[in-house]
Amino acid sequence: MSTITTARHRTHELQLWPTCFSAVSAGTKPFDVRENDADFQVGDALLIREYDPDTRTYSGQTLLRWVSHVLQGGAFGVEEGWCVLGLGSLPPLPAGITDTRLW
Repeated sequence: MSTITTARHRTHELQLWPTCFSAVSAGTKPFDVRENDADFQVGDALLIREYDPDTRTYSGQTLLRWVSHVLQGGAFGVEEGWCVLGLGSLPPLPAGITDTRLW
């Protein structure tokens, strides 16, 4: 996993195993549970790469998602140090924009 920081948000490069990757791609898995070793924040971009743990190779398939919600560990059955990331398919609106008809 790698992280790139910009002025406001960061881009995280994440691995997902094929089954999970397919579900995120199809929209049936709009979340991801993972160790919160990168201090994920709402609005961060996620470059998700399909990774096969058996062959230890990347397929070349990628997805771009944005963190829409972070449920921190230590509550709701999520282990401390882990988090549940909500995966949005659209980037967050810029600060001050509340009406998408103006965007």
